[in-house]
Amino acid sequence: MSLCLYRDRDRDRDPADAAPDAAPRLGLIADSRVHDVAAVGGPATMAEALAMPLGDLRSRLGAVLDAAGDTVALADVRLLAPVDRQEVWAAGVTYLRSRDARMEESTEKSVYDRVYDAKRPELFLKATPHRVSGPGEPVAIRADSTWDVPEPELALVLNADGETIGYTVGNDVSSRSIEGENPLYLPQAKVYDACAALGPTVALAWDLSDVSDLAIRLSIRRAGAIHFEGESSTSQIHRPFADLVGYLRRHNRFPHGVVLMTGTGIIPPPEFTLEDGDEVRIAIDGIGELVNPVVRPTG
Repeated sequence: MSLCLYRDRDRDRDPADAAPDAAPRLGLIADSRVHDVAAVGGPATMAEALAMPLGDLRSRLGAVLDAAGDTVALADVRLLAPVDRQEVWAAGVTYLRSRDARMEESTEKSVYDRVYDAKRPELFLKATPHRVSGPGEPVAIRADSTWDVPEPELALVLNADGETIGYTVGNDVSSRSIEGENPLYLPQAKVYDACAALGPTVALAWDLSDVSDLAIRLSIRRAGAIHFEGESSTSQIHRPFADLVGYLRRHNRFPHGVVLMTGTGIIPPPEFTLEDGDEVRIAIDGIGELVNPVVRPTG
């Protein structure tokens, strides 16, 4: 099973112009059918779901399946990014390949070498909800950057108590040219409109007994052909997820839940940069596949 935010395709429109009944709905996907969670007494939003303790949410979603509510075919809905009021945070330098790549790009190489083995991980705010793209929606590369890459990542979906309720696919798009010029430019390299993508759904934690060795695959198509492919595994991560979550929640409250991207182990070669019109496809075993076109705004 998995959670999602969705709209019916026949009501699909610009959210700014949408009528109240076209607001995103919280869905529970089972057997290629989408259950409207609120319609049978469950939480109506992702924020409401993530405000609940893990055991209560699991029980409530089980009741959704047992109820005789109407369902719709998965093919008849448009899946959205699975965030509504959640911040998206990210961890850096959690894979050896990521450390090496950031040392290669940077004028301050030792910064990344030190943080890789430090007790405290690198954590940063990646995106607010309006900056996050969903399945099929464009991710952006900055107009003032010359070297841009996708970063395929397993993302943890955490409730208000810091419990992992599920997992989704994340793309932490990054400007390597800006960050490489000076590590203090990290927010500009990471945080801007359409700088991240999440989805297509949230695979529920109680259905995944072990996420310690999941294959993560990246492919980038350009002009209809594969331009780059890479693969890694969550087994290669340098830090336990519990360690990352623990540091994230130090002196931070997330009453609506939070999404934490856990870092990347796939780094395209230095001669590669994303271009307008590319298609980024990220797949994680047991979680799903996220596909986004790439755009470069002119301003």
